[in-house]
Amino acid sequence: MAERSELTVADGVKLHVETHGPANAPITVVLVHGWCLDRRTWRKQITALRHLGARRPRVIAYDARGHGRSGHTQLGAATLSRLGDDLAEILRVYAPSGPVVLAGHSMGGMTIMEYAHAYPDEFADRVAGLLFVSTTAEGHTHTRYGLPPRLAMLMRAGETLGAGVLARSGPWAPHRMFLPALRPAVRWLLFGEDLDDDALQVTMRCVGRTSLRSIGGFRTSIGAQQRLDTLTTLGDVPAAVLVGERDRLTPPACAESIANALPGAALTVLPRAGHMLTLERPDDVSEALTAIVRRASRARAPKRTRSASPQYDQAA
Repeated sequence: MAERSELTVADGVKLHVETHGPANAPITVVLVHGWCLDRRTWRKQITALRHLGARRPRVIAYDARGHGRSGHTQLGAATLSRLGDDLAEILRVYAPSGPVVLAGHSMGGMTIMEYAHAYPDEFADRVAGLLFVSTTAEGHTHTRYGLPPRLAMLMRAGETLGAGVLARSGPWAPHRMFLPALRPAVRWLLFGEDLDDDALQVTMRCVGRTSLRSIGGFRTSIGAQQRLDTLTTLGDVPAAVLVGERDRLTPPACAESIANALPGAALTVLPRAGHMLTLERPDDVSEALTAIVRRASRARAPKRTRSASPQYDQAA
């Protein structure tokens, strides 16, 4: 069973956090979800990690500010930089010692890059493995939505304009009555050719809990991020990079540039798959994650000298 709690970060936002597994596990895995999603997109991978037996890690999955069960964010704090700071606070409280594996999907991968950029010494001391799923280090450089260049430019202009309107619409989530109308667009944008209806249902529920401010507010920061230089400084930390062949948001070119920047990274392109690999191809993501956990466990002896005893507020 997951242990649920809330962490109040520096600017007062409360983050919903769920932890799984023993507090004294030799390694901790932190799962960071994507834009307009929440921790539930990692549910298949959490189950897979439970099956590692004696090597079972501690697992931390949390909702980013403005997403899921976490508190609303101010518009000025709807940035990747702030998400990197939030990740740093999560680690200091819930995994204060010992090696960690960081896994990020989409915006979650970008969050990990921001953490590496802002806290290089902490990153080097703590991070024993990385998994990047359907993400980019180059903002919207390669994003074409699977469309011809001229149509892609028009769609980006419309998306940018719409994001600005949504960002100023307040901390309201899309009313569930509108979600069925969004379903075809979400299916086209986020999924590949083979789709499990349950995966789409989970995605729609996540979108339905994301505030309009967050849907629009993070768009500028996501589009502008450039962190390839940061990745080149991370050394040979065990890493895997996964991308769907039909990913319209972060196409294979994004994953290729990440893998080229990380000396220890293995790149996998999944045929016929789209952007939502954690739900769309859960077994492939779980296999890559468990392999990184095993490599990290062998590469670093446990550094824990005491059980984590985080100071947090219990969620109601």
